[in-house]
Amino acid sequence: MEHDLPPVLSLDIGGTKLAAGVVTGDGRIHGWQLVPTLRDEGPRRVLSRLFDLGRKAIAEAGVPHVAAVGISCGGPLDAAAGVLECPPHLPGWIDIPIGAMATEAFGVPSALENDATAAALGEFRHGAGRGTSTMLYLTVSTGVGGGSVIGGRLHRGAAGNGGELGHVMVRPGGRTCSCGRLGCLEAYASGTSIAERAREAVAAGRASSLSAIESPTAEDVSLAAAAGDALANEIWDETTGALGTAITDLVNAFEPELVVLGGGVTRSGARLLDPVAAAVARDAMPPAARAARIELAQLGAGVCVVGAGAVAHDLVTGKTDA
Repeated sequence: MEHDLPPVLSLDIGGTKLAAGVVTGDGRIHGWQLVPTLRDEGPRRVLSRLFDLGRKAIAEAGVPHVAAVGISCGGPLDAAAGVLECPPHLPGWIDIPIGAMATEAFGVPSALENDATAAALGEFRHGAGRGTSTMLYLTVSTGVGGGSVIGGRLHRGAAGNGGELGHVMVRPGGRTCSCGRLGCLEAYASGTSIAERAREAVAAGRASSLSAIESPTAEDVSLAAAAGDALANEIWDETTGALGTAITDLVNAFEPELVVLGGGVTRSGARLLDPVAAAVARDAMPPAARAARIELAQLGAGVCVVGAGAVAHDLVTGKTDA
């Protein structure tokens, strides 16, 4: 039973924020901590602060000890070896043995997982995906990541970094993606891309209420679109169109029961969800379209911490599926 699982420590390493919390078997976070990453300080100082944050989370959670440490971070990484190989959101972090470092710091086993994959497991086990068997998860934020649970098993891929759903091609020859290719989903649906396209259009002289904002964000575009701004609606339609195209292809390929959308861009709610769901219902193969629901994530900002906790619980129990 999930309530019988011991508490574990979860650590999440983002490009801008570090998070820590103690996660119990029911997926609840205790002793939640959040601080800036300050990544320019380099891995040694950042990880020293991260581990101190973990100790603070344990103290504030009021638990005598934790059974394991789960660590969530963007890849590329070697989950089996517990090594961060070269995550682009952490420049200069090359082959960092964070798993061994966490084990030494806390005296318990540790498990490293790609952040989006961990988030997928968190939503599957404790969020929107509870009760499903096959679920896809996309996080639409600074970038676009993802993860999948197929037949009740978390899919990690042959090299442990499977689930890069943000790099599905939606516009061949299109905008340059952070990965270097042209036309990936991330190049059209990420918050970064939404903001870039708005700034480019304003700089090119397009009339818009966004021109009154010094550096418009994805949230600014969403709000302007809701208010009827023509340029903002054009950018937003391109965004939801790209998401709808990608998710339609994924639904055709995997025929999931559920597609969960999380991340900061999804705070726009129905303005994002409704056109994407309509595109999938219209364009996916009929059996797949009938089977798949498109829903928003439930775990919010703590999704990666909950997911890393689930990974740590699997380490404790020896569980190998989701």
